[in-house]
Amino acid sequence: MMHQQRSSARMSPSSDTEDIVMLLAPRLAHFAGVARTEHVTRAAQEMNVPQSTLSRAMVRLEADLGVDLFARHGRTVSLTPAGRTFLTSVERALAEMERAADEVRADADPATGKVAFGFLHTMGAETVPGLLQAFRADHPRVRFSLVQDAGEAMLERLRAGELDLCLTSPVPDAPDLVARRLDEQKLRLVVPADHRLAARRRVRLAEAAEETFVTLEPGYGMRRITDHLCREAGFKPRIAFEGEEAETLRGLVAAGLGVALLPPPAVPRPGVVELTVTAPRAAREIGVAWLTGHPDTPPVAAFKKFLLSRKGSLLT
Repeated sequence: MMHQQRSSARMSPSSDTEDIVMLLAPRLAHFAGVARTEHVTRAAQEMNVPQSTLSRAMVRLEADLGVDLFARHGRTVSLTPAGRTFLTSVERALAEMERAADEVRADADPATGKVAFGFLHTMGAETVPGLLQAFRADHPRVRFSLVQDAGEAMLERLRAGELDLCLTSPVPDAPDLVARRLDEQKLRLVVPADHRLAARRRVRLAEAAEETFVTLEPGYGMRRITDHLCREAGFKPRIAFEGEEAETLRGLVAAGLGVALLPPPAVPRPGVVELTVTAPRAAREIGVAWLTGHPDTPPVAAFKKFLLSRKGSLLT
């Protein structure tokens, strides 16, 4: 027998999906329990809810959907064809919700939870591996989701909830973020080994005003710092190549394609000379940032505390 359409339905086919979900979500587990036992009293006992509450919930669910889900036979019930169709999707939805709940509980576990951590490309070769090694000495089972990106892109991912913490430079100043300065890194003017300045140990940045520069792309913190320092030195850099990796830029310098302002390399690169810049003061501040008012899970809180404890020694 075909199920009867309810004329008193409170929801029409044109109802918004979000409204439907908000109405139905609290009743899905109750529906599955009644469908499984085919007995309202028994289902109420198993779920530890009053029978009257469960009965009313099923009546409201049917009214919201506008169809009969159950055929009633005294104290027992059986699913209508619509009820069986609905149960298949409900069981799948409940299983997915349970899986999602297990996942977020696992991520928040103090011992085995997960930290989504972003950092600059230039910190990936040495600084971040050393930090993680030191942290995991006391938290050996905490998991990390690691993201390397440009500074501005990382802050956007932080705002989007994709990251818990990020190491970035310059240290951001924004009302929706909390940022703490951790360390400072001197920058060098990197020139080819046969460059006219290569025999020097120190140089004023203004002495490179006529040089061709290779830089990171716009959106990277080092690009903003390069542009700012060149302005302080009284010139606008002539840029020949833009890239995404500091070591790629060093390769371009070694090939004689320009000069670059860069932090020190993890491993010395042949074919280039790294000069101390005496004026203007060439350095970048490195800090950790997180969302204002964003609650931390225990593993995130532990790693944040660890990073803050490394103030002044982050890069050593």
